Amino acid sequence: MEPAQIANKAALFALVDVNNFYVSCERVFNPRLEGVPVVVLSNNDGCAVARSNEVKALGVRMGAPWFMLKDLQKKHGIVAYSSNYTLYGDMSNRVVSVLRDLVPDIEVYSIDESFLRVEHTAHLYGGTVQMGHVIRRRIRRWTGLPVCVGIGETKTLAKFANHLAKKNACFDGVCDVAAMSQGELEQWMRGIAVSEVWGVGRRLTERLARWKVNTVHDLVTADIKRLRAEFGVVLERTVSELRGVSCLALEDVTPAKQQIMSSRSFGELQHTLEQVSEAVAWHVHAASEKLRAQRSTAGAIYVFIRTNPFRERDSQYSGGLVVPLADVSDDTRTLTAAALHGLRRIYRDGYAYKKCGVMLMELQDKRLRQETLFDDPLARARSARVMGAIDAVNRVWGRGTLRTAAAGVTQRWAMRSGNRSPRYTTHWNELPVAR
Repeated sequence: MEPAQIANKAALFALVDVNNFYVSCERVFNPRLEGVPVVVLSNNDGCAVARSNEVKALGVRMGAPWFMLKDLQKKHGIVAYSSNYTLYGDMSNRVVSVLRDLVPDIEVYSIDESFLRVEHTAHLYGGTVQMGHVIRRRIRRWTGLPVCVGIGETKTLAKFANHLAKKNACFDGVCDVAAMSQGELEQWMRGIAVSEVWGVGRRLTERLARWKVNTVHDLVTADIKRLRAEFGVVLERTVSELRGVSCLALEDVTPAKQQIMSSRSFGELQHTLEQVSEAVAWHVHAASEKLRAQRSTAGAIYVFIRTNPFRERDSQYSGGLVVPLADVSDDTRTLTAAALHGLRRIYRDGYAYKKCGVMLMELQDKRLRQETLFDDPLARARSARVMGAIDAVNRVWGRGTLRTAAAGVTQRWAMRSGNRSPRYTTHWNELPVAR
């Protein structure tokens, strides 16, 4: 193919999605789980956030509370794991690394999904479907994870194609809707509920049903001007994408977040300012790492605490406060001091606290920081070196290896994770052992 022909090719997107990602990560290091019903639970082992196909077949819905599944667990032998975010994050990075070797244009959309631009590279593999199978084999061989690949002229069509690849064995894990005839594509769209379209949630599905829009085909053939008038420009863009008009570009660089939040429920109720302070300081540590990773500074920090609203027999309280900073900062120590100052102002004795968290606000690019009359360049340089050293150590040895003393040592407030599997790929004392 001539360079001019390649340059003029229409956009073609691929979506690579790991099947049942959290469950698949657990199965990589414990093959005995293959064919066994497995769920991965949310923070504090609260509800199901990932389900194997065997569990889905039992009718277990996403987000189902674990305590309500005990009878089903005993009857069908469901195996439950606590979330192992360290393992999942590392496995996600490995999948992305494989994809970058195969296709240079990539957008990491989520922990288990990545979009690719493939119109310039598919011919190197003999075509789009052949490329999809190369991706599947390479990721399976190098990481042990199963993926499906959907291909289309837009990102929304690639999402739709990925859904077809997952749900229909005839595609063998790779579906290219761009290669289908118009009649064939319409036939598939008639059989898929509109709720499966990217960005169409439960409430929108209910509203569309009142307009007799129940399938993907109904949505594609609807009057786009009336849809925009009733539902807004976002749905209009979705319909355009489903019609093959690309409205969503590939984001090579993830845009910096405008706010960074870190919060989590306690493993057990907390009754003292000391324990809640440690948890708040830990959340500041986690949030400030993300802040520095995107090269931003914060101008204010919001801190909040609350009791458990589901324990109606307990006294209830919820408090929050925004603490402005005298100068923008990305230093964990400065942010921790501000957060703890706010916590002391909102904390009330006599309550059983269930959750706390912080949110970094008024974020801006660190390079655009405006100097002040009382700037101390030496102190700022020392801060940058200290934070850089802490981040470097934690990247190698794990988050929290180095942290402020305010974040504590025992962490009795930490979430429950009694069924967590080992962090096989990131902790020396938890490496898998071949026997």
